[in-house]
Amino acid sequence: MNPADIVDAVRRGKVVIAVYGLGWMGLSTACLFAEAGANVIGVDTDSRVIELINSGRSPISEPNLETLIRKHIGTGRFSVTSNGKETAAKAAVIIIVVPTLLDRRNRPDYSAVEKACHEIGRGLKPGCLVIFESTVSPGTTETLVKETIEKNSGFKAGLDFGLTYSPIRATAGRALQDIINYPRVIAAIDSRSLEVACTVLSVIIRSGFIKVRDFKTAETTKLCENTYRDINIALSNELAMFCEHLRVDFDEIRAAANSQPYCHLHVPGAWVGGQCIPQNPLFLIDVAEDLGAPLRIATLARKINDQMPPHTIRLVIDALRTCRKNIKRAKVAILGVSYRANVKEIKFSPVKEVIEMLQKRGAKVTVFDPYFTPEELKKFGYVSARTAERTVDGVDCVLVTVGHDEFKRLKLDSLVRFVRKPAALIDAGHVFSPTAAEEAGFIYRGIGRGVWTK
Repeated sequence: MNPADIVDAVRRGKVVIAVYGLGWMGLSTACLFAEAGANVIGVDTDSRVIELINSGRSPISEPNLETLIRKHIGTGRFSVTSNGKETAAKAAVIIIVVPTLLDRRNRPDYSAVEKACHEIGRGLKPGCLVIFESTVSPGTTETLVKETIEKNSGFKAGLDFGLTYSPIRATAGRALQDIINYPRVIAAIDSRSLEVACTVLSVIIRSGFIKVRDFKTAETTKLCENTYRDINIALSNELAMFCEHLRVDFDEIRAAANSQPYCHLHVPGAWVGGQCIPQNPLFLIDVAEDLGAPLRIATLARKINDQMPPHTIRLVIDALRTCRKNIKRAKVAILGVSYRANVKEIKFSPVKEVIEMLQKRGAKVTVFDPYFTPEELKKFGYVSARTAERTVDGVDCVLVTVGHDEFKRLKLDSLVRFVRKPAALIDAGHVFSPTAAEEAGFIYRGIGRGVWTK
């Protein structure tokens, strides 16, 4: 078929598209194809995920995603299953977006990728196109993915089935719009695979494709993107800690410096969370070490960013000391458990590390996050309340870890009435003005905001 006929067949539901891995990006991809008219089958190994989707609910908190799930599960355009082999036998296009994590030694864990490729290979039919989208170390597509599918199918990539690699470029909280609007990097085993993959993906991607020469180039591109971000966050974190000693406000400096079009300083914070960062730089660092070409700046950036939770605890201790209180007996309220602002996701948040550091020093910790109910937080083992005010009632220290928009609407004059005075306010989410916090009666500390006076 020519490209126009392929697009028409996808939009009319004549082509079965299978999406393996119904996490943040996989589920968003599946729903976008269903919205475009495609016949989509989602595959996941988690029975809870399948149960939620089948009931019209989303297992992740992504804007507009649940609406799409309800719409297309109801029409039958989208279905979900745990049977990867049967699904592969039905599909003309297979998209793999399963998670790639780190093991206990901080090395890539591709067990989910291998399992998916094993099942796909057992059910694969000739002429099928496989589009691999998970973030992986350079060389993974042409070895693990290709070889596992070939071994289990008896087919040859580029001869009996098409194979491409095109990493997802999207962020939780805006996954649907990012998938649609960001140009997609793509590589393929042959020109036919490349042509068909671009045609199929063009059904949901508006901004075109960046065609690179081979799988390793595409794989490395995604890792370089996230390593660039990790390094720049580390730079801002280090400059922020310097500004605390210099007694200046990094937020003010950042705003002024970023008025120059070639300066893009990031917002520093208590941690660097999420699945892509900090994990993706470690994928690249791991390969670099094996090649004998160590990535020194990337490695140092990881160390700097890993220092931010302990640095945040030091700010807590310092502020409490100014309050003439000891952390060993202090009550601390943490506002924000998500890995970043305005997203409901605790899975990749270092908040657990921060809480454990406080508890090991004898502090009693309560938490609040507007994206989670107290019952949900209780399941994670945290003590919580239904409002920020109730959470801070009687505490010695308020630690704002994430800059949720809802926190920016909190009134300091109201908040200070609930705490046990004198009380500390540690702003790692860049929510409050240091001056306003001190005027309200708090002993203030903020990451990079060295202009506190007490």
